[in-house]
Amino acid sequence: MKFLQKSLNAKLTKSDLLIVFGCNDKKIKLPQGVKVPASALESFNCGSGQKRITDSIKGSFQQVLIIGLGESKKIDAENIRRAAAVAAKEAMRNKLGSITYWVAKSYGFDAGLFGQALAEGAVMGAYRLDSFKKGTLDLKKITFHTAEIIKRGAKRGIAIGNGNCLARRLQDTPANKMRPRDLVREARKISKNSVSISVKVFDETAMKKMRMGSLLSVSEGSSEPAYLIHLIHRPKVKTGKKVCFVGKGLTFDSGGISLKPSGKMHEMKYDMSGGAAVLGVFDALSAISSDVEVHGLIPASENLPDGKATKPGDLVTACNGLKIEVLNTDAEGRLILADALAYAAKKIRPDAMIDLATLTGAVVVALGHEITGVMGNDEDLTQALVEAGKRTSEMVWPLPIIDLHKEEMKGTVGDLRNISGPATGAGSSTGGAFLSYFVGETPWAHLDIAGSAWGSAQRDYQGGDQGTGVGVRLLIDYLESI
Repeated sequence: MKFLQKSLNAKLTKSDLLIVFGCNDKKIKLPQGVKVPASALESFNCGSGQKRITDSIKGSFQQVLIIGLGESKKIDAENIRRAAAVAAKEAMRNKLGSITYWVAKSYGFDAGLFGQALAEGAVMGAYRLDSFKKGTLDLKKITFHTAEIIKRGAKRGIAIGNGNCLARRLQDTPANKMRPRDLVREARKISKNSVSISVKVFDETAMKKMRMGSLLSVSEGSSEPAYLIHLIHRPKVKTGKKVCFVGKGLTFDSGGISLKPSGKMHEMKYDMSGGAAVLGVFDALSAISSDVEVHGLIPASENLPDGKATKPGDLVTACNGLKIEVLNTDAEGRLILADALAYAAKKIRPDAMIDLATLTGAVVVALGHEITGVMGNDEDLTQALVEAGKRTSEMVWPLPIIDLHKEEMKGTVGDLRNISGPATGAGSSTGGAFLSYFVGETPWAHLDIAGSAWGSAQRDYQGGDQGTGVGVRLLIDYLESI
């Protein structure tokens, strides 16, 4: 899709639909030369998310869509984002090829944030995976005519929105088209198109030399080899700050020998949502950069049953020397993350480390599909993510890791076991407790996105049974906050 940004005094770009916004307590303003029936403006309710499409009686647009923002004093980024997405979806429903957003003012809301939310909503609202369908008509061009300060925010919003949509495309792609090797290809593509981003890819031979027995154990039953992807964003001006994002890249999870029930197993293509989010973050960084040195690790693997697959009760050794009893092969995400986290703590030595993983069904029981669970060893880092969640409407809620949870993950034959006992409960917290053994002294937070990665309520710009791209906007906001 093509995105154009133009100033208010530039000639209006002709498109199939003009989009303007209105507030209950403000007069709706149209661009010079554009006119619609007076009744269309006078009787329109500018409540948040309300819409009216009307024919134009003067100007270069056949139709004008008016979207309500509610009361100007109550405008926030979320209702701007949703209003912009409503417009994009309306255009797609009508099979229009081009739309123009015209925004002369921010109605008292921060102009830069208005522009960012506007562009995020438009880009994310226009997302649709139709690469595998015939005869689809995409929305091909979106133009933003805005005031200059809104324009700067919109540039950032386009980049972040594109990063979110990349993550969603990777999530939604069927697992036979999105294998570990395909995640590698996507990482290399991002690096190739950026001057600030580089990538290293470790194959199974390299990982064996690094003694990543925990990560490698998961792919034993698959014909698809595993990889560890290491992306690096280096800023032009060094600030001395270094963070690492680690995303679980399980491109399909059958459960292995501990086979999952067949119902909804097709949704296990979403088990790489953490890795997709990391790639989405780096896609955004390739356009907007950051003053922080950012590392992204994606352990990419596929978990299938086979004669060579890891069996329940097998013992594997992580690269930090800890021996793990694999009591359930369906608790595989923590096994691939273990080596990635230990590698980051030893080799990268970041100031902060955040992992994202569709780790446990327990977090869905605790928080549902609208909220991500966060836990870790650093209260400041946890709180920073909670605040980023508030600003981006990717809500985050703290969960505990107590000594009991850590004790529960200790093994009988080995140092650790990969599941806790049935009487313990707190499955999300015990999963986090397992991971805590691999981060050393690094300030670390674990985001359990098993609920929020797909299946969330419809929010105009995302939701439903497809991927949400959760984590991309959250982590970009977190980087900005530090």
